Amino acid sequence: METVTLPIKERYRQVTGQLVERHGYGNPMAVPRVEKIVINMGVGEAREDSKVLERASKELSQIALQRPVVTRAKKSVSNFKVRAGMPIGLKVTLRGVRMWAFLDKLINVALPRVRDFRGVSANSFDGRGNYSLGLREQLVFPEISYDQIDATRGMDITIVTTADSDEEAKSLLELLGMPFRR
Repeated sequence: METVTLPIKERYRQVTGQLVERHGYGNPMAVPRVEKIVINMGVGEAREDSKVLERASKELSQIALQRPVVTRAKKSVSNFKVRAGMPIGLKVTLRGVRMWAFLDKLINVALPRVRDFRGVSANSFDGRGNYSLGLREQLVFPEISYDQIDATRGMDITIVTTADSDEEAKSLLELLGMPFRR
């Protein structure tokens, strides 16, 4: 069986040397790496129309190349007309080849297609080396056609790294090509 090598995975292999120099790791295995990517899509409209969840699930599976899991409400909130156990969102956890393919597509195709794009915020790290960003619409991905969608839906993308600090994670993502705002 032939292994698929992606350009961004090759770039990671080249970047490890620069990260060792920049942060002074004693061991090449201590260099931080991308562990997983979690894509979350809130679908609050699903409480009125069950078809909305199906359409959103189809779109998210086209983007991530993996079937999403339905997330359900943990508590009942009367102000939002939500009962416990009601489906309110979708999420996908990507690892391995699919993760690298999605990261490559996000950095090189989707983010440049965002309207008035000036770079992603460098302040969206959580203090433990994980980076989160939100997209307002799913149309920035080339798999989604404008004619096929019924409504624009945003999504949250979290890139989980093995880095110990935000600084290490930022330099890892920067060297992989993440376009941070200056």
